[in-house]
Amino acid sequence: MHNKRLRMLSYLVILYMLLAFTWWTVLLFIKNEDAFKARASYMELVMAAEQKITDQASFQLTPEFIQLRQNYARQKWMILGEAGVFVISLMIGIYLINRAYYKEIKAAGQMRNFLLSITHELKSPLSSVRLVLETIKKRRNLPTDKVEHICVNGLKETDRLNSLVDDLLLAARVETAYQAHPEWISIAPTMREIIEKKKINWPTAQINLSINPEKMTVKADVLGLQAIIVNLIENAIKYSTGTPTVDLFLKYDKDKKTLIIEVADQGIGIPEEEKKKIFDKFYRIGNEDTRRTKGTGLGLYIVHQFVRLHKGTIVLKDNLPKGSKFIITLPVEVVSD
Repeated sequence: MHNKRLRMLSYLVILYMLLAFTWWTVLLFIKNEDAFKARASYMELVMAAEQKITDQASFQLTPEFIQLRQNYARQKWMILGEAGVFVISLMIGIYLINRAYYKEIKAAGQMRNFLLSITHELKSPLSSVRLVLETIKKRRNLPTDKVEHICVNGLKETDRLNSLVDDLLLAARVETAYQAHPEWISIAPTMREIIEKKKINWPTAQINLSINPEKMTVKADVLGLQAIIVNLIENAIKYSTGTPTVDLFLKYDKDKKTLIIEVADQGIGIPEEEKKKIFDKFYRIGNEDTRRTKGTGLGLYIVHQFVRLHKGTIVLKDNLPKGSKFIITLPVEVVSD
């Protein structure tokens, strides 16, 4: 509310300045016209007394009057030019104020979302790990199978916490100091390893993998490629309803010499007005106070940054009959058996 009032006050001040300058511009025009008429009348009287002219028509044809009129015409254009520069400067100032204001609002919203989400994402696994440790401490004679069960749950939450920290560190690196180091990667075993790891956390998820050609080796940044696939799969699973189904398809376009990655889900989809925002840092669809899905809003941001580092493109489309489809094109070297 305070920011809104301050913004309205700034608009009122700008409006006052614009009206005041308009008024002074009109006054300058009037004064310039009055000065021209007074100077012309004085010049006409002097020339009439010296009998250089006979009437007003002859006076207006004299070089002196023509020069006087040109001088005052230039002054009029100077007034118009200065007024134009002022108005343009004022408009630019209004634009910059508006842009800075909306950036501030956007940054504040992103920071609020981040703090809310990161608080939840940190507290949840920490509470789970604490519960595991307290259970083992209080019940020392637990059966082996029970101990193993709660330890597995504790390890899952530890992995989740570790993944969160990795995302935070990776997001900080990828926008400043990260350097891609391309190396040869065998696609099929790499993708299957990623899928197996994801199924540990989401055992009910169905992840379908298709690679064409099957035995394909790609020269790319390992961490970057893995981050792209992992975050797209996680995003697809999180925003799916019922049993998550994710289709992962990789193919090599020989003509364009590009690796095409498609990740499609059968989830809730992304509204059209949100599609341009989802790659922003910390941005998440919906209200952070009522959202049930886990996350920090860094996944798609990291994907976008790594695609940019690989000089590739990313396109978001609606999947049919429902869900979303991300299509990534990366210019990479590929060999296949």
